[in-house]
Parts: sequence; structure tokens; C-alpha cells
Amino acid sequence: MCELLGMSANVPTDICFSFKGLKERGGRTGPHKDGWGVAFYEGKGVCTFKDALPSYQSEIARLVSDYPIKSTAVVAHVRQANSGRVGLENTHPFTRELWGRYWTYAHNGQLKDFRQLAVERFQPVGTTDSERAFCYLLSELVKRYPNRSPGPKAAMRFIARLLPRLQQLGVFNMLLTDGEYVLAFCTTKLHWITRRAPFGVARLSDVDVDIDFSRETTPKDVVTIIATEPLTNNEQWHKMQPGEAQLFRFGEPLGR
Repeated sequence: MCELLGMSANVPTDICFSFKGLKERGGRTGPHKDGWGVAFYEGKGVCTFKDALPSYQSEIARLVSDYPIKSTAVVAHVRQANSGRVGLENTHPFTRELWGRYWTYAHNGQLKDFRQLAVERFQPVGTTDSERAFCYLLSELVKRYPNRSPGPKAAMRFIARLLPRLQQLGVFNMLLTDGEYVLAFCTTKLHWITRRAPFGVARLSDVDVDIDFSRETTPKDVVTIIATEPLTNNEQWHKMQPGEAQLFRFGEPLGR
């Protein structure tokens, strides 16, 4: 299966530290060697990097892990292919425009009979179950609100009510963001941690790197990291339960 990484922050923050850990899982400390991608939001804009190479071998991934791109919402993914060939069109995360905003999504898992999912306005470009599920969610959202947006929070909560159907088709761990809200859904493995003052030292599990966040932050900063497996070995992460959806906005968890 694949691995997910997401971030929600109240101030523009780089994800270099966490991405260094994820990058190693893309073919070195994990089997996820079939491509990787990451999307950074800056206001209403989104900047996406993708590569079909294993992330631990990718020069683009090395650049991303060292270059401090500041963002308040990030979705990243390392892929172990089970549906669709290895190629950029099947590499997560996927992005679509809706109501003048970019929506970005990544999925970990495998869905059976995914072609039964109805897609209308939004069509898959690749052949993965993941992208089909994303197009289904957005198509259902537009079907429910055909004339105008109900507001980003209401839209996210509507999508959350659709997710148990996808869970019935198989393993469906997911991250979805519109740049303001980040929605996480778990069926098997997903964890999150919110860092706020007083900040301390964090140490990665997959590579010998640590960071003292008290030197990199202000007392007002709030940053939540979401990952398939905890990325650090000296912090307490929240383990999500099967069927649990969790919404975040600018670093703060808003409840299940």
C-alpha cells in the first residue's frame, strides 16, 4: 500500500522535516517505490511536484526535502502501485478546481468494484481506484449543491458523510484539502500530531535527523502533521480509529 503525509498550519510553515522521513519510505525504509507527489498551498494557489521514480532516489524529492516552501496546507504521498500503471497520470496527489478553489486529494488503500462509482463533471485522467474515488466525491458534492458552494466547512462535512460508502469497497485512508480545511479519513492506519508551544525536539524514525522546533517557531504557531505511520519516535501521536473522519483548519483539530 501507499503512505500519506499531510499538514495543516495557522502560519505558512515548511514541511521539510516531515518530508525527509516520508521520502525515505519511498523505496528505502518502505516498499513504496512507484512514484511520489506533494502539493503545497499558498493562498488560493497550489504548487505540485510529482515524480514516477522512488522518492528516495528522486532529485526532485531531494530538492523538496531541503527547500523550505512555506504553506498552510500540504498533501503528500508515496505510492506502491496496485491499480494502474506506474506513471505521472497515476501519481498522487490529484487536484481539481471547484467553485474557484483547488481541491487536492491522496489515498492509501485498494478499492474493489471501484468502476461502479458514478462520476459526472469530474473525470479520471489515469486508471487508479484512487482518482476515481476522488472524482466520485467531487461529483456527488456538485450534485448536492448544483448552484453554489455551501461554504468550505459544510462541503467537507458533506464529503465526510460519503466516506463510509468508500470504506465498504475496501481500504480507504484519505487526505483531502481545499487549502483551508484538511480532511483525514481512516479505515486502517492514520495518525496525527498537533505541535504548539512549548515546542521541543523531534526525532525522525526513518533517518538520523532531529529538529528543535522551539528554534524554528513562535509561541503562536500551531501545526498539525498527519501521516500513515508516526514519523517521529519521541513524540505521542494520535492513532485514528477505523471509520473515523477528522477535520483540521489552520492547524487546529475541529472534531470528528
